[in-house]
Amino acid sequence: MSITRRFFLHKGALAIAGTAAIPTFLVRSVLAESAAVPGRRLVVIFQRGAADGLNVVVPYREKNYYAMRPTIAIPQNQVLDLDGFFGLHPALASFQPLYNQGHLAIVHAAGSPSMSRSHFDAQDYMESGTPDVKSTRDGWLNRALQAQDECCRENHTAFRALALGPEVPLTLTGRIPAIAITNVNGFAVAGRGPVLSPAAEAFEAMYADTGDHILHAAGDETFDAVKMLRDADPAQYQPANGANYPNSEFGNSMRQIAQLLKANLGVEAAFTDVMGWDTHHAQGGVDGQLANRLHDFSDSISAFWRDMGDGAENLTLVTMSEFGRTARENGTGGTDHGHANAMFVLGGQVRGGKVYGRWPGLDNDQLNQGRDLALTTDYRQVLGEVVTRTLGAENLNLVFPGASLAPNRFLRLV
Repeated sequence: MSITRRFFLHKGALAIAGTAAIPTFLVRSVLAESAAVPGRRLVVIFQRGAADGLNVVVPYREKNYYAMRPTIAIPQNQVLDLDGFFGLHPALASFQPLYNQGHLAIVHAAGSPSMSRSHFDAQDYMESGTPDVKSTRDGWLNRALQAQDECCRENHTAFRALALGPEVPLTLTGRIPAIAITNVNGFAVAGRGPVLSPAAEAFEAMYADTGDHILHAAGDETFDAVKMLRDADPAQYQPANGANYPNSEFGNSMRQIAQLLKANLGVEAAFTDVMGWDTHHAQGGVDGQLANRLHDFSDSISAFWRDMGDGAENLTLVTMSEFGRTARENGTGGTDHGHANAMFVLGGQVRGGKVYGRWPGLDNDQLNQGRDLALTTDYRQVLGEVVTRTLGAENLNLVFPGASLAPNRFLRLV
């Protein structure tokens, strides 16, 4: 397959297919004059497939929870208590210390106001930040970086916005260039000139053609960094502070994000996703399909937090899923597409140790359409606060058009 400029410009964003993470020993910035700004690092995680928020953050004092889930409910004596009403699924044991230390906040009954039960539409709506509007072509996180530029005129590196995956997701698509990274050893660069791989050659040509002075200036530095990376053998990277990442796709993504953040490359926003949340059949309770996914999810994020060490003080991480799942289990021991869900917000500046949001209840007459947890917190309210406090993106009409967000309506969790 020929490598073309079009291949890299996916949906208007810069995508580097198959590049590599940068280890901690690469301590210089790609552009010395635009090193990462303290307090401006945001990591976004999308749980694709619709996570079951009711078994993730369990309302174990709700009697109807157990009546509606006779085989998959988490028994009260196995829930990891948070506040006397909510508790974590036991597979999230590595989250409990983060919550108790005040670093991890939870927002329950949160999500998109869209009533779509289509994975594809609901994910697009959440990533665009414009529920039920199909014409939006850019993502809320890209627009948050645009809003940041309105208030804070600074130079930025080519690594400013990045995604772990084969292509730039809708969340990061837009006017601000973003890169997509697949794995630590995939960008076969052995220097400049004729020894460049075809992919690297096309990337270099794209940098040379661009009229953006920041990207143009970053071109030579980026390739020097990639060459240094190969010479230094990034596979030897050792996570700090005894962090032990799961040997999984998601664990590897979180490990690479930590490498890039610690490399002083000017990363301000990072995105990755984790699959496997669509549990229509044999979901399981304390053990099983969902429990296995939650172990990987929480252990990967906890390892990332430990690995970041002091750098976690200037970091905010937020999770989301396209919608929740039905309050009642179905006939095959699973759950179907629902509505509201639970979000996690982790960070050094987060007011954690609390479950935020108004709880709507699980009585039959309190359910959305008689089947789902009702929505009481629009996810854009959470993200609006996060991008304002973390990125300095104050123009929320740009970031989330039509949402009518205002700081006085924030949950005050950051």
